Amino acid sequence: MNNTVTRDAKDRHTQVKSILVSQPEPSDENSPYYALARKYGIQVDFRPFIQVESVSLKEFRKQKVNILDHTAVIFTSRNAIDNYFRICQESKIEVPADMKYFCISDQTAFYLQKYIVVRKRKIFTGSKTATDLIEVLKKHKNEKFLFPCSNIRKNDIPDYLAKNNYKFTEAVLYKTVASDLSDLADVNYDIIAFFSPSGINSLFVNFPDFKQNATRIAAFGPTTAKAVHDANLILDIEAPLPNAPSMTGALEDYIKKVNGNK
Repeated sequence: MNNTVTRDAKDRHTQVKSILVSQPEPSDENSPYYALARKYGIQVDFRPFIQVESVSLKEFRKQKVNILDHTAVIFTSRNAIDNYFRICQESKIEVPADMKYFCISDQTAFYLQKYIVVRKRKIFTGSKTATDLIEVLKKHKNEKFLFPCSNIRKNDIPDYLAKNNYKFTEAVLYKTVASDLSDLADVNYDIIAFFSPSGINSLFVNFPDFKQNATRIAAFGPTTAKAVHDANLILDIEAPLPNAPSMTGALEDYIKKVNGNK
C-alpha cells in the first residue's frame, strides 16, 4: 500500500484515480460516494479497517458488574444496545420494566424497539452529540447509570459523570479491533479516507512498515486528524470544514483542485 516517494506539497497534488474508504460499503444506491465516483470517473472502494467483537459472558463477569444494580442505561450506539441485551439474555437477566434508557440520538432510541416495546418504557434522547445527551443527563442526577461501551470509547460522557459525582458503572461489552487487511498488501490507492484513530491503528497493525509516499490521507474529525499526525503521516484532506461538512464534500473539493473542475 504505497506509491512513488514524494513529500513536496505541490508534487502530492497529482490526479486522483482511486479512493479507499475505510468503512463498510453503503447500502443506499444514492450514497454521495457513488455520485462522486460517477461524476469524476474514479474508482471508490470500501473496506472496514475495524470490526466489533462481542465480549464473552465469562469476560463480562470478570468485570464484576451487576446490571440490576442500575436504574438507567446510557446508549451511544447500536453496538452498545445489541451487546447489552445479549449479555442480559446470556446471563438470564430479565430487565426491569422501569429501567430508564438514555440514548444519544433519536435513531439510537428507535433501534431499541428491536428489543423492547418502546412506548411502554422511559426513554430520553439527545439531539445527536454527547454534549446534547449530557444536557439531558443533568436532569437525572439521582439515577444509577450503566454505561455499556467498547474497549475504545470517547471520554466525554464518562468524564462528565465522574467529574460531577454521578453514580455510574462502565461495562465493556464489545471490543473494537483491527480487521485483517492482508489482501490489500499489494494494492495501491491515491487516497485513503479514515474516520477514527482506530482506523489509523489498524493500518499499522496490518502494515507495520507502511510508507505513505504519494498516497493522500483524508481524515474526518479532530481526533482522527491528530492520530494521522501522531503517526507521522501527512494529512492532505481534512473534514469537516465550513465549506465541506462531509467527507465526500472534502474529497470532492480536493479532486476538483487536482483533477480539474467538472
